[in-house]
Amino acid sequence: MGDEGLLLDDVLRAAEDAAPVESVDVIARELEKRCSASEVSLWLVDMLGREAVRLPRTDAAGQALGQPERRELAGSLYDRVLRSQNLHQEPAGEGRRRLAAPVTNRGDCIGVLDLVVPRADDALCEAVTRAAHALAYIVVTDRRFTDLYHWGRRTSTMSLAAEIQHQLLPSAACCEAAQFTLAAGLVPADDIGGDTYDYALDQDALYLSITDAMGHDTDSALLATLTVNALRRARRDGDGVLDQAYAAHHAITRYSRGMTTGQLLRVRLGTGACELVNAGHPWPLRLRGGRVEELAITVNMPFGVPAPVTYEVQRLRLEPGDRLILITDGMHERAAAAVDLLSLIHATRDEHPREVVRSLTSAVHKACAGALPDDATLLVLDWHGSRSTQRRTSGGSNT
Repeated sequence: MGDEGLLLDDVLRAAEDAAPVESVDVIARELEKRCSASEVSLWLVDMLGREAVRLPRTDAAGQALGQPERRELAGSLYDRVLRSQNLHQEPAGEGRRRLAAPVTNRGDCIGVLDLVVPRADDALCEAVTRAAHALAYIVVTDRRFTDLYHWGRRTSTMSLAAEIQHQLLPSAACCEAAQFTLAAGLVPADDIGGDTYDYALDQDALYLSITDAMGHDTDSALLATLTVNALRRARRDGDGVLDQAYAAHHAITRYSRGMTTGQLLRVRLGTGACELVNAGHPWPLRLRGGRVEELAITVNMPFGVPAPVTYEVQRLRLEPGDRLILITDGMHERAAAAVDLLSLIHATRDEHPREVVRSLTSAVHKACAGALPDDATLLVLDWHGSRSTQRRTSGGSNT
């Protein structure tokens, strides 16, 4: 490895000159050259969150290197890396070391960079960590141009409804910022019908939505498409949550049949003040000071109900340390009702929102013996507070 180390811009520069489908191969060759690495692979987290899938590589001539491979995620080295978000290492025989580093962008876990090196001092571990971080940005950019990374995550056949639904979701299921951390998930990921979640950040507010279109088939996926895009259009026009709610309602009544329940929020980044519209949706849950409770807010009619409707904005304030959980009714219907959500939320209070989503969706999936009667979706928001609030809370100066 050169004296200058494997810097972030070195990796980015090498990838920029490659086609989107070749970026991982180029980075692997950079690691092989600079670190004397071998067995360099990118392992993606599959759509169901249960397996790690090795993305096949090619050599400079385009020939395949190895075969696609799948490994159970639970209890594996890759699972430890993803949960801790730190580089891990273990013996690889003949004095060599296997290094595994998280490939993560703003909290969104893409996968794990895995390689074997002759030695593993601090400088090399830092270089590999930097390379994995660069790879995350590269994958986020390149997956706009190729299906390679989508294909690599699929370990089961997607229904048409699920294909439609996944195109409605944000490209990242997790987002970290100074004021908040959020994560979302839904099951069954390969056969969803009407559930969606969405989020968007502007200069002074965070917008959140979680919706559940009536039904569980392609028709419900099309209804969800209409709902989500009506909400996005209103939001991108600068409308608040009240106007967004009416936009969704009018779009459904004009262009479709059916109803969609939903919950829309706007959180002011500077204060934690939250405006909320509930359209026939389950109450939000809040963890504050070790206590989990349902927030008993007013529930308005669903979007698209064939009757005159009135939506109202309700207000609450998030305090630093609060955790807000939004769910669809699939999280507590039929067999899923056996899951004590409040207790599980309390038990995972110290976990990252990403792990909370995994724990809750796994519990519901297990309670239903893998055959959920309806989609189950949740969004977990940790509120850290504005920068000024963080300084006051930590005892820092306000000046």
